[in-house]
Amino acid sequence: MPEGDTIFRTAEVLRRALAGRRITDARAQPRPGLRRVPDLSRLIGASVDNVEARGKHLLIGFDNGLTLRSHLQMSGSWHRYRPSEPWRRPMRQASAILETAESVAVAFNTPVVELLTDAELRRSPPLTSLGPDLLGREFDAAEALHRLRERDAAQLGNALLDQRAVAGIGNVYKSEVAFVERLDPWAPVRAFTDGELGRALAMARRLLQANTRGGARVTTGSGTRGGGLWVYGRGGRPCRRCGTLVEQGRQGELARLTFWCPRCQPVRSSEMDIALPPRR
Repeated sequence: MPEGDTIFRTAEVLRRALAGRRITDARAQPRPGLRRVPDLSRLIGASVDNVEARGKHLLIGFDNGLTLRSHLQMSGSWHRYRPSEPWRRPMRQASAILETAESVAVAFNTPVVELLTDAELRRSPPLTSLGPDLLGREFDAAEALHRLRERDAAQLGNALLDQRAVAGIGNVYKSEVAFVERLDPWAPVRAFTDGELGRALAMARRLLQANTRGGARVTTGSGTRGGGLWVYGRGGRPCRRCGTLVEQGRQGELARLTFWCPRCQPVRSSEMDIALPPRR
């Protein structure tokens, strides 16, 4: 699933291509996975006012009071092309298409594409329920910590992924942040101090910001081969820090993979716990 840094970069690319441009054609087409097909013809003749990332949501606002919201989920992506340029994916995978005289923006395999009025945007449940955006200019660290504390019984790895607590973290950063801060992702949130959680949030923000510039995602700071990640995708390989074999297991209702080093991230429990959920 694309994470906050990917959506941030996508918004920048689309902003350069679309901002201030008039839409000459717009359409959406039914395809497997697209929940609802919006009538994008309402955008023809309108100009793009802004393009922004909000957590993992991408919002394209128009001067006629409408906003196109998309969520890429696991397999979606936005591409930008010149009007005559061949697409890198087939038309059948296109969920939404926006055309201007200068460029074409296409959302491929994107299961959430909807057109909202200003009133609908203000009360949209997926947006109003979002926690503080780690890549937002006015990120509220105190509110994010408060929302994590409201999930004291949840395993840390699951809490970090909960967009209602803090927006922008996906499966990669969940594992990477817990590793860098030496936190057990399987322990409940209540097992950690406010200081530890605050430092984890600060690290998540720092890593996301560092990867908004494009190129391969790097969390080690060394630009090493294999993406420069500490533990994500490295199950069964030596920890870059101590040499212990990195472990992996599925976590949460969606059985999302978590990677961790058992030596660098020792088991953590709290006095309130009778038994922690098993690592799988």
